[in-house]
Amino acid sequence: MALALSWRGRGRTAPNPNVGCVIVRDGRVVSRGWTQPGGRPHAEAMALEGVDAKGTDIYTTLEPCVHQSARGPACVDLIVAAAPRRVVIAATDPDPRTDGRGIAQLRSAGIEVVEGLLADEAKRAMAGFFTRLEKGRPHVTLKLATSLDGQVALPDGSSQWITGPEARAHAHVERALADMVVVGRGTAESDSPTLNVRLDGLANRTPARAVLTGDYSNFSKLQLHADKPVWQHLAEPGAIADLENVDHLLVEGGAGAAAAFIAADCADRLILYRAPILIGAGLSALGDIGLAQLDDAHGHWRLIETRMLGKDRMEVYERA
Repeated sequence: MALALSWRGRGRTAPNPNVGCVIVRDGRVVSRGWTQPGGRPHAEAMALEGVDAKGTDIYTTLEPCVHQSARGPACVDLIVAAAPRRVVIAATDPDPRTDGRGIAQLRSAGIEVVEGLLADEAKRAMAGFFTRLEKGRPHVTLKLATSLDGQVALPDGSSQWITGPEARAHAHVERALADMVVVGRGTAESDSPTLNVRLDGLANRTPARAVLTGDYSNFSKLQLHADKPVWQHLAEPGAIADLENVDHLLVEGGAGAAAAFIAADCADRLILYRAPILIGAGLSALGDIGLAQLDDAHGHWRLIETRMLGKDRMEVYERA
């Protein structure tokens, strides 16, 4: 349940992690919380507000923070004051300001701590936070919608629609979970995309937008939708390291942008929507990624999820 709550905040809490927290007494949930937009309140603070947590079990997807902030109290202090019986933690916080100190303080206060439960799932939910700390850049998801033979459009560029409505709706959910969505110059010119979230109840989750094009003069000449959020310019994939408050980044197209992020080793997750159609001669999903020999293509990706969305198959891959 705490992991599900963590996903609610994904794409809205950067630079803070999107944590989920559940408080349980005698097998019954008495409170829950998740990190709020902008990063405050933290999940634990939200769950503890107005609740008598003495003797309870607290489940949290990330080690409670130790450091003090002008924006709010340290979560470990709130938990110690609440005097729960036990705290169950999924993942240790890699932030050097906490990194094990939160667990140590809880144990010093006489609170039982269980750590490492569903840690991989927690890191997947908070992938942007972990990637930012470990690699100094956002976590990048690359979205591709193709035919069975790997084409994304007819030779003339016609691409609406390769996949069905269920797959397109799922793609909007992915967009709602991102801090920023990126397209290449070709997609911006040919499609003039809005890149907003067009799902009932999630319109306010539209992420920031950017165009990947090397020369700023090319970006300034593009005819882009002028509605908010304002478009940003990315000179090259490595520039994502300088983006502020962007921990989860979604690359939506086209073939050049996708290839650029893979060639730069900046893609962490692939979502492939595969429609049961054949196109033949058309436009490929990927441009040149600098592959020198076929052996070099193996071992980079592992399949973690697959499901049917209407008539289309979705596959999710992560870095091996």
